[in-house]
Amino acid sequence: MRAILCNDWGEPDTLVLGEAPSPVAGPGEVTLRVRAAGVNFADIVLVRGQYQEKPDLPFSPGLECAGEILTVGEGVSNVAVGDRVMVVPGVGAFAEEVSTKASDVFAIPEGMDFDTAAAFPVAYGTSHLALTDRGALKAGETLLVLGAGGGVGLTAVECGKALGATVIAAASTSEKLDLAQAHGADHVINYVDEDLRAAVRKLTDGAGVDVVYDPVGGDLSKAVLRSMAWSGRLLVIGFAAGEVPQIAANYLLVKNISVVGVYWGAYKTKEPETYRASFDELAKWYSEGRLKPHVSQVFPLAQAAEALGVLESRQATGRLVVDIDA
Repeated sequence: MRAILCNDWGEPDTLVLGEAPSPVAGPGEVTLRVRAAGVNFADIVLVRGQYQEKPDLPFSPGLECAGEILTVGEGVSNVAVGDRVMVVPGVGAFAEEVSTKASDVFAIPEGMDFDTAAAFPVAYGTSHLALTDRGALKAGETLLVLGAGGGVGLTAVECGKALGATVIAAASTSEKLDLAQAHGADHVINYVDEDLRAAVRKLTDGAGVDVVYDPVGGDLSKAVLRSMAWSGRLLVIGFAAGEVPQIAANYLLVKNISVVGVYWGAYKTKEPETYRASFDELAKWYSEGRLKPHVSQVFPLAQAAEALGVLESRQATGRLVVDIDA
């Protein structure tokens, strides 16, 4: 099969298109004919050898994908050959075929195409569990989303609205803010042109925000600490800015603030019931028309490295997808 190969740790531009053996479904596993794969920051970290887990070299990156069940292993009864599904194998999605645990397979909701399905699980799953399980966001509270025009940020805007929150979207360009507003944001802040703290104070009449969804890190993380309400929750999603912030504990003390880590990928093994229940609610929201996934660019398999470069440069709005058959 054709596959994008990482032969040694390095930058995404070292990835090559080559040939790899087709995977075989072991007990409790399935193989998938991949039609499209989502593009994630985790793929970049994985290729550099800096992720929490390191696969053996050589390997194919690709955290999530969608396609049809090709084969099923011994003991698999929840899916059948030909089923249209989306999965999060962790690695291997940038290839024509991939294997994964059958328990990690989710049916594609009615009316959703492969490109949309490929970009759905990680971003929406992260935002949903961050806001519900880790952030305990309640209807009527105020949510501030940093990086709101990006892949995960945009899904946080939609999930926040579905939960009944007032959503403030913050991003670096007017194009990203327009997109966030089109997906439900009540207010927008351009944190390049505006002082983030002053803008939040004005929008909340000085009360601050209850929950911050932060996939950016760096100086913005430090700025939002001064923009939080009493008993606010700062959700640490990632560090797209490239800097892991050092947070002053005295700010946490004075306002009773909680800084909460969100490692969505670990839910698969640590809390599988919570993981699957999250997808059930997301599928319901999608069917009700409350979620409108935005895929801004689609790349052929041979240009997977280019797609990762666009993501890392923070040029992307919404999600990027690799079309395996293009």
